[in-house]
Amino acid sequence: MPMRLVFMGTPDFAAVTLKALLAAGHQIACAYSQPPRPAGRGMAERPSPVHALAVSQGIEVRTPLSLKSPGEQARFAALAADAAVVVAYGLILPKPVLEAPRLGCFNVHASLLPRWRGAAPIQRAIMAGDRETGVTIMRMEEGLDTGPMCKVGRLPITPASTAQTLHDELAALGARLMVEALADPKLDCMPQPAEGVTYARKIDKAEAHIDFTRPAHAVRNHIHGLSPFPGAWFEVNGTRLKALRCEVTEGGGAPGTFIDSRLAIACGTGAIRLLKLQREGKGAMEADEFLRGFSVAPGAEAR
Repeated sequence: MPMRLVFMGTPDFAAVTLKALLAAGHQIACAYSQPPRPAGRGMAERPSPVHALAVSQGIEVRTPLSLKSPGEQARFAALAADAAVVVAYGLILPKPVLEAPRLGCFNVHASLLPRWRGAAPIQRAIMAGDRETGVTIMRMEEGLDTGPMCKVGRLPITPASTAQTLHDELAALGARLMVEALADPKLDCMPQPAEGVTYARKIDKAEAHIDFTRPAHAVRNHIHGLSPFPGAWFEVNGTRLKALRCEVTEGGGAPGTFIDSRLAIACGTGAIRLLKLQREGKGAMEADEFLRGFSVAPGAEAR
């Protein structure tokens, strides 16, 4: 049966689930999202993807800076929702908010909990060299991503996976699983295992600099985990370049040395070949296009 829902989310990842809930016939009583932020060249305030989608569907949107005040909590409770669906919202939900919907609050989390609780599960899974990830539908409680698990879906992480490609696959999987969870009259949510807990701390731009002394597969995982944002980077001949996609290749040499004219770079063990790059102030380019305007000779150093 269609439910009366409150939706709480902000980025594109969350908007995919909102679309799926609407397509499934659920009534969205209200959408909560982060406030509009300055963006673009003119730095005009731009609503989040969830905000924009909700407005286009005639859904009321609220953008509080906090949910801690009794007044804001009373406004939430007055929506008389069957459940709240929370996807990458960006605010902590206090206990009165968690307890207000009849069935509780359900979260789409982009990892196989309890691995990678926290802010950046997609990036951290790739950077750590995980071979598998997925989505957990969780009934929320006060702890950080500690609630019982209601649905789990799995996806492989391949050598070609980047944070962007995995983001898109997980968003679609999470949307489908959330619709299935809400349609299940006997939804059984199991406690998370006590073992295997890891935390996906927020990505710090300071960790984006590439360390070519690491093994080639670790360098590839670093590059792919930070692609496209913030983008792993290095400098060559005084120019900063972002590496957005690469592959492990044969060869070796002093770490950080270009070993051919086709963008192969020696690592601590093995080598990588850059497949997609971006110069400062330029758009992203495939390697062939990039080399037409920027040549790198063997022996050049990536710093």
